[in-house]
Amino acid sequence: MIGSFGSDLAYLALAIFLLLTGVAVAYFALRVGGTMRRASSLLQGTEKELLAVISKAGGTVDRVNQQLDKVDQITDSAVDAVASVDSAVRTVTGIVTRPVERLGGLAAGLRHGASSLRARRDVRGAVRTGKEEAAHRERDLADKLRAE
Repeated sequence: MIGSFGSDLAYLALAIFLLLTGVAVAYFALRVGGTMRRASSLLQGTEKELLAVISKAGGTVDRVNQQLDKVDQITDSAVDAVASVDSAVRTVTGIVTRPVERLGGLAAGLRHGASSLRARRDVRGAVRTGKEEAAHRERDLADKLRAE
């Protein structure tokens, strides 16, 4: 009987140990389940918020692209306006430049022609000198105006 009592006691101790182990495992499983449920809820909330942020960022990028398109149109308009002004300035410059060159050449030709006539008393030489000086002065003015 003592042998059987010792063995029954060992079985009882083993049963209590296994029962306590089962309760502990069940307790930890419940705790882990609660933690997993909270983690799942956190992830779902984060997913919803992240999708909202991504959606807002996409809308912001679309609005920025629209504004950049407007800036591009403004820049194109400004370039066109500058090209038109440049063309107008070149036209006016061309219209004004040639008469100025001619007048400058005429004044230089008359001055040198008159000076040559006084010095040499040769009309043909004075005319030739005046024409040469007028052509020279016109070239000089044209070169100066192109350089600027």
